[in-house]
Amino acid sequence: MNAARSSHSASAPVSAERLNHPRSLAAFRGTKLLAGGYLGISVLTLVAIVLLRNDSVDVTPAVRVRGTIVVASALLTYLCAIRAARGSRSAYRRLRIITGVMVVAIAAIIALPGAFPVWMKAEQAACGVLLLALAALVNGKYLRSLFAAK
Repeated sequence: MNAARSSHSASAPVSAERLNHPRSLAAFRGTKLLAGGYLGISVLTLVAIVLLRNDSVDVTPAVRVRGTIVVASALLTYLCAIRAARGSRSAYRRLRIITGVMVVAIAAIIALPGAFPVWMKAEQAACGVLLLALAALVNGKYLRSLFAAK
């Protein structure tokens, strides 16, 4: 019975009182802004890929695939940020995982010689900066304590 109760408390949403604390509101505002910036840059990149689709030097199959994956991950990141701001522990956990995985993936993209054009590496670097800031925020002491099972 205790295992079921502790499992339930780990998935129960964070209280409205704790979510509406000024520090929580500021943290979630930053979280949503960073995730939204990542999504915005990613969508603009996909638009550029579509517009330049006939340029086989700047838009390779790898660029198309990567651009699509990044938009999908950015959308998922943004949705998790919104749900976490509403108190969802599972969304918060996913947000922490996604930001970590995507920072590593972006570092690999930037480090791979010749696999992607310079413009995409620059775009990925911008996304990486936003995701590093987001990862620092969601893994920070305040949000971790807010979502700790009580």
